[in-house]
Amino acid sequence: MSAGPAKSRGTLYGIQYLRALAALAVVLFHAAERSGHAFAIGAAGVDVFFVISGFIMWVIVERRPVTPGRFLAERIRRIVPVYWLATGVMVAGALAGLFPNLVLTAGHVAASLFFVPARSPSSGELWPVLVQGWTLNYEMFFYAAFAACLLLPARLRLPVMAAGFCLLVAFGLAVDGDAPLFVTYTRPIILEFVAGMLIGRLWLAGRVPGRSAALGLIGLGLAGFAVIGLFRLPFDEWTCGPLACMLVCGTAALDRHGGIARFTVPAMLGDASYSIYLWHTFAISVVAKIGAKAALPPSLVLLLSACAGVAAGLCAYRLVERPLLRAKPAARPVPASLETPS
Repeated sequence: MSAGPAKSRGTLYGIQYLRALAALAVVLFHAAERSGHAFAIGAAGVDVFFVISGFIMWVIVERRPVTPGRFLAERIRRIVPVYWLATGVMVAGALAGLFPNLVLTAGHVAASLFFVPARSPSSGELWPVLVQGWTLNYEMFFYAAFAACLLLPARLRLPVMAAGFCLLVAFGLAVDGDAPLFVTYTRPIILEFVAGMLIGRLWLAGRVPGRSAALGLIGLGLAGFAVIGLFRLPFDEWTCGPLACMLVCGTAALDRHGGIARFTVPAMLGDASYSIYLWHTFAISVVAKIGAKAALPPSLVLLLSACAGVAAGLCAYRLVERPLLRAKPAARPVPASLETPS
């Protein structure tokens, strides 16, 4: 570990690229599902997002102290409008008969809009109307807990968050239950936010690995995901969480050492990662249906649907998300370079 305060306040390009990689992994996961391929490990992009989220929130608030109310207001402005729009499109499509397998109920739609875990009447799974929005239930829970901890002295925030989330996970392991709130918020995946916060704390203190060790962590993380994917091994948050932490810790350390340059396309994909995550499934569904009707080779359907998913997200970022971000109040803005993808 090297010591000393973190020096850079600029864009963390490595974290941007990692956000892009996580979003692309999720896109490939869904494109593979719809084209008859297997890329289950792509779902682990969510684990990377959660660790990044904990890291970014800790760094933002430590650099720029904020009240709990303002923190939540900023998070809501960042997350809710685009998500509600995407959910509205999903509801409108279902009402128009475009999604025949989607069953709508007023209660489930309301729960989806307000980030309350609820079982889908379509599948029985703990999914909102826009399926990938399940991760936002965790994000908003983390934001609420984080905001509450802002009332505490700075030195107690991380220990209290860690203790609280560990107790929730321990409770979930010790007690059987199938209530949506219980099942959701006792999953070990919530510990990934705490891990990200810890990485952020060490990063701000300058206690990060040297370049060689950072590259080693990134290599180990990528190799671990590759082994799981190539050999189709079972995985969950207990395996993917530590691998995601390796990636984030190593990448943040390289950013700390100023070792990651800006590349236009990866940076753009990182900026648009939230929109890519929310909107890609619409485009993938359309392309997959066209490919099936045209009897296109599955490999071509995979490629075209993945490209369409990314393109849809980029368009949504340019036309929807970025204008909304520019329209939000200018007082005490969150640095764009440190925005969370979700």
